[in-house]
Amino acid sequence: MDQCLGDTTPDEVLIPMQTDGSFLMSDDRVREPLLAARKRAMNTTSQTAIVGTKRCTIESLDYEVVENDLFKEDWRTKTRVQIFKYVCMKWSLALLVGLITGLVGFFFNNFCTFVAYVGCNLLLATVAAALCAYIAPAAAGSGIPEVKAYLNGVDSHSILAPSTLLVKIFGSIFGVSAGFVLGKEGPMVHTGACVASLLSQGGSRKYHLTWRSLQYIKNDRDRRDLITCGAAAGVAAAFRAPVGGVLFALEEATTWWRNALLWRTFFTNAVVAVVLRSLIVYCRGGKCGLFGKGGLIMFDMSSTVSTYSTADLLAVMILGVIGGFLGAFYNYLVSKILCQYSKINEKGAAFKIIHTMSISLLTSCCSYGIPWLARCTPCPPGLADRCPTIGRSGNFKNFQCPPGHYNDLASLFLNTNEDAIRNLFSGNTGNEFDISTLILFFIAVYCLGLVTYGIAVPSGLFIPVILAGASFGRLVGTILGPISDLDPAIFALLGAASLLGGTMRMTVSVCVILLELTDDLLMLPLVMLVLLISKSVADNFNIGVYDLMIQMKGLPYLEAHAEPYMRHLVARDVVSGPLLTFFGVEKVGNIMQILKTTGHHGFPVINEPPFSEAPELCGLVLRSHLIVLLKGKRFTKDKVLTGSTEVFKSFGSFDFAKAGPGKGMKLEELEISADEMEMYVDLHPITNKSPYTVVETMSLAKAALLFRELGLRHLFVVPKTPGKPPVVGILTRHDFMREHILGLFPHFNQRKKTNEEQT
Repeated sequence: MDQCLGDTTPDEVLIPMQTDGSFLMSDDRVREPLLAARKRAMNTTSQTAIVGTKRCTIESLDYEVVENDLFKEDWRTKTRVQIFKYVCMKWSLALLVGLITGLVGFFFNNFCTFVAYVGCNLLLATVAAALCAYIAPAAAGSGIPEVKAYLNGVDSHSILAPSTLLVKIFGSIFGVSAGFVLGKEGPMVHTGACVASLLSQGGSRKYHLTWRSLQYIKNDRDRRDLITCGAAAGVAAAFRAPVGGVLFALEEATTWWRNALLWRTFFTNAVVAVVLRSLIVYCRGGKCGLFGKGGLIMFDMSSTVSTYSTADLLAVMILGVIGGFLGAFYNYLVSKILCQYSKINEKGAAFKIIHTMSISLLTSCCSYGIPWLARCTPCPPGLADRCPTIGRSGNFKNFQCPPGHYNDLASLFLNTNEDAIRNLFSGNTGNEFDISTLILFFIAVYCLGLVTYGIAVPSGLFIPVILAGASFGRLVGTILGPISDLDPAIFALLGAASLLGGTMRMTVSVCVILLELTDDLLMLPLVMLVLLISKSVADNFNIGVYDLMIQMKGLPYLEAHAEPYMRHLVARDVVSGPLLTFFGVEKVGNIMQILKTTGHHGFPVINEPPFSEAPELCGLVLRSHLIVLLKGKRFTKDKVLTGSTEVFKSFGSFDFAKAGPGKGMKLEELEISADEMEMYVDLHPITNKSPYTVVETMSLAKAALLFRELGLRHLFVVPKTPGKPPVVGILTRHDFMREHILGLFPHFNQRKKTNEEQT
């Protein structure tokens, strides 16, 4: 665990709720994590967060390469063939991520439709909820907030475990088939990340699935890059939008980006596109159910007329404003509903399943009952498509209507979510849906999307938001039909874009994804305009839905900007003692005592005479490396330097490689005798001799930006003037958290409240 000087308990980082139990909705974007507020105390443990529905310990990731003697020797002794294998392995893993994620995307569509055709919504919902409740609670929800937090440097319990991957796949299949108003797009992002994590670790020892040939990835940095590729591949597979997937990873998911990662992500998504295209060609003619309909263009709108006037631009701007309000209100309601759902989830797995079954019954009743409110409409003359539709999907559902008539509400409710979107995006069909139909469908989908998100089922928000936005946009287009040159289908697309911008606050990636979905490049200016307006409006009320989920789960996410109050503090203000350090040659008993009594992950190593003229900072040693070194028992009776040669003889580079979750060596596994406790061990060979340091007078805002941009887990604070101990303290992720800093300096929070009241 991190060495957090001046830490507080996990509960101390929580923000008190209001007297009515609701969360504070102030402009400073503070949210109460879904953790029970308890008595504040001094910190003795690491941070905790809600993973799935459980309160679990989380651990920061260390993306810094440990440049100790072993690392340098490993690279010096590598041959060109070994380096070539290493590079090829990373590209091969990216290839496998693309292949597997593409196949999973195909499996979703094919098997989902088959199960939906023969199954029962309630049974399918129960199975999906049972999988999440009993096997992998971390698989519930979309998974995008957790993946985003992981790529920021937060490792949550079981979030990328093999069990989570399996439950995510099959839970999504059963959840979508059960008729919920949810999508598989968010879960596909999580699925791609899980696939990448599994491959980067060389498999899973727990499930006896290991491949030594894949074990070239030895650090968090390479795994982070591959998981970024997996997240982007998930978007590409879900939306058949490879470029949009790359931009999604760049804009929303990842914290660190560079050109090499851009190329590898683009390559992975290209593989996804090739896999999907090949399977679509094979599946033409109905061989794979509904999969492949529309090809790589899921909702083709290229036939719609895209000319528009100044009056149309005004209507689009109003659409963006309304979409921003609706999106911000959607996020607000999601936060309130999830607070209530957390109380249900705390009662146990059985209550989660019952809750999911109740939402399934509600959804089924709405889907089947609301179409009875619509009247039968005569089929339009001269249609190329059959009316009423025969089969599982189509624009015109009969639903108890006489021959030659269709039920427009049934055409939306009794279709797959993708086909409902396709119907709303259909051009040159201005009178297909009545105004009352669009109003009812918008209200129903908007509300069902709210109550469905948060149940114990893998669920995404993209499809519910697109459905609600498209129905709202088509409603506006139908009303403005007599005075507007734009087709109602174009208004549906712009409505979907406005609500996506208002809820998720993404612009570039959403714009490209929608254009790849619809193949309508002429709409680019209008889509850009409506996204910018809706995001700008919604940002005045709250934050994006995924950032909101991160805050409610209590994940210590580092934002791209420093808080204003950090400019009034320096690095030494948030660290405190006593600081636990090791000497370069340390007694085994001292190491064991500190490891047993603390949960810190990293320790400063100090050289003192006779190994140096004066006390000086040697570097940073990791807890996991200390345990491996003690396991090897390369001890000496005297306090002497043994050098790196002895370590090279006893250990290999893989011995100190980052292990997967739960795979590392435990302190309890060590067997050290009483005589060995009095011996010494040289820590220099495993010490990172080039750790990042900041002077104690550096602005805390600058230190926070440095910590985030470099992807650090530990940042040493060193004295400005000589004569002091070589290390003042260590900054970890916890020390930059708002709750920790305001706990140390509450007057900053009080000052902000006073300014808000005066404003």
